[in-house]
Amino acid sequence: MEFLLRRLLWTLPVLLGVLTLVFFLLHLVPGDPVDVMLGESALPADREQMRAQLGLDRPIAVQYGVYLRNALSGDLGTSFTSRRAVMAEIAERLPATLELMLGAMAVAFAIALPLGVLAALYHGRWIDYLASGFALLGVAIPNFWLGPLLILLFAIQLDWLPVNERGGPEHLVLPAITLGTALAALLSRMIHTSLVEVLGEDYIRTARAKGLPERIVVASHAMRNAAIPVITVTGLQIGALLSGAIITESIFDWPGLGSLLLEAIYGRNYALVQGCVLVIAVSYIAVNLLADLLYGWVDPRIRQA
Repeated sequence: MEFLLRRLLWTLPVLLGVLTLVFFLLHLVPGDPVDVMLGESALPADREQMRAQLGLDRPIAVQYGVYLRNALSGDLGTSFTSRRAVMAEIAERLPATLELMLGAMAVAFAIALPLGVLAALYHGRWIDYLASGFALLGVAIPNFWLGPLLILLFAIQLDWLPVNERGGPEHLVLPAITLGTALAALLSRMIHTSLVEVLGEDYIRTARAKGLPERIVVASHAMRNAAIPVITVTGLQIGALLSGAIITESIFDWPGLGSLLLEAIYGRNYALVQGCVLVIAVSYIAVNLLADLLYGWVDPRIRQA
């Protein structure tokens, strides 16, 4: 319990820093949401009335104080454009982003786990070099290039998969591959490196000397000890998945949180941008907290330390 409380206390200053940074950066960015909503030809009286309705006529420090007070009470404000609660708009889009992230992680582990384990077991052979080449390509190829390439091949040329919007499982295939490929490349190398190191330990040689089958040695003894660096990388890469989802959702017209954030940025919708970034930050912190808890479960020595 103390282990969990320490981690939770560390999240408070991080969230406050995210709230503060996003608020002031948004207000420093050139552009006025009133101009976007009313147009530059609007009458000055209409502009002032709109600014008063949105609360933008008050000093920046007062706006910040109101924003913090409301955020702490769970009120993220009202969207400037739709006049709906920010939480309601985010709640509509969040399931699509979660679906895309889970699909991308499923693709990543489906590729990385067998490839990384085989590369470690056959270290220095052709499959190891193949895994290294895949990792290099996966990290080097950007989402904004891979996504359109997959669309051209599988949706236009072969007509195997749909490409627009969200629907059945077939709609998830191309976006999940686009988002999960880079993570798969990184995880495969991490699994390979960690497993090669563990397989050289004395207790692994002892297990083999006892006559245990190789699959038992790898699955029961080596993989658990090799899992901690993999958990670390996976937790850290959730943030990369969230940021990559913004590009991927735009390419595939996926109605998730990333596309909502882009729409809010284009419209200078301060409240909605702040709400989206806050939800992304909370999700990132929650996943890393879960990774910390998994450390304690995989290796009790970390929990005791």
